[in-house]
Parts: sequence; C-alpha cells; structure tokens
Amino acid sequence: MFLTDADLQAIWLTIRLAGITTLILLVLGTPAAWWLARTRSRWKGPVGAVVALPLVLPPSVLGFYLLLAMGPNGLVGQLTQALGLGTLPFTFWGLVVASVFYSFPFMVQPLQNAFEAIGDRPLEVAATLRASPIDTFFTVVLPLARPGFLSAGILTFAHTVGEFGVVLMIGGNIPGVTRVASVQIYDHVEALEYLDAHRLAGVMLVFSFVVLLGLYTWQPQQKKEA
Repeated sequence: MFLTDADLQAIWLTIRLAGITTLILLVLGTPAAWWLARTRSRWKGPVGAVVALPLVLPPSVLGFYLLLAMGPNGLVGQLTQALGLGTLPFTFWGLVVASVFYSFPFMVQPLQNAFEAIGDRPLEVAATLRASPIDTFFTVVLPLARPGFLSAGILTFAHTVGEFGVVLMIGGNIPGVTRVASVQIYDHVEALEYLDAHRLAGVMLVFSFVVLLGLYTWQPQQKKEA
C-alpha cells in the first residue's frame, strides 16, 4: 500500500481538524474582519496587532500559553472542569481551540481586505433604499466579498493542515486522537522510516501546491471578471 493505515488515519484527522477550524473561524472571523474594516476607533491598531500576532509569534510560545490556560490550573481548564468537560490538552477539541487561535489571522486578514475593497458607495446606496444594516450585510456585502471568503477559507484550511508546533504542544502524539499528518511525518523520521516519511510528505507537498495553484489561478480570473 502506498500509505500505511496510520498515515491514512492521520490524514483523515488532519482534514477533520482543518474543516472544523475553518468553519469556526468563518463564524468568528467575519465580524472581527468587518469591525476592523469599518471602524475608526483608536483600538483598531491594537486589536489588529493582536489578530496578526500568530503570524510572527513562535508556535511553541502560543502553544505553551494555551497549554497553561487550558490546563487543570488555568482559567479555561478550571471552567471546562467545572462544566464536567475535563481538560482540553491532549484531546482533539484541544487541537481545535489551538488551531482557531493559530489560524485566526489567515481568516481575518483576507476578509478585512475584501470588506475594505467594497468601499462606502454600495452601503450608501443600500441605506437610501432603506435596507437595514443586517440586510445590507447579507444582500450586498457578502456577495461582493465572496472572493475574499473563498480565499480566506482556502488559506485557513491549508494553514491548519500544515500546523506542527502548536498541535504537538497541545495535543501531543496520540494515534487516532491528536496525531495529525505533520506529527506522523515527524514520527516516521524519528523512527528512521524515511520511505514512509517521503510518501506522506509527498502527499502533503502535492496538496499544498494544488491549493496554492488553484488560489493564484482563480484570483486573477476574478479580478478580470470584476
């Protein structure tokens, strides 16, 4: 077989993690991006910096603080234990929380750019037609920002697939629970199973290339049509 059962299990877990993370960030990232695109508050700079922080922060640093927060003595950990949910580290949902934090800017920044590109004119026209802010957002803003949503979704999904430091720090290496594809490759290399590492790494390389090729091919076409 080209890939081992453990490899296939890790790939499925990775796809599941990336899909759930992308859906959650679509819900959380959209209002954040809209606020950043429209606000004139003096807090825009600090909030924007916090949103972009995972872009420059070492994954191990982010993972360390998330581990402390979600651990038995952390605020999040105490809350989840009080709710009868146990602690999140070394669980799949702990990976989801970590991935949401780590991939947040990859969702917010493309959406913010898309919202800013719309400008004020379409919103002013909708207001003259007595459309409510909610109606304007769903009937005017969302259709115009559709390319931004697609780009943000693809980038978030692909970035989550490639995570290593954060997921290893929060999830460890539990087969079928937290061992995603990047960690599986690490295991192969550590065990000197270079052929298996080559195969799985090749699959991830092809996937990443196809995603970026599709994104960079599609974006110019959208600009021409616009």
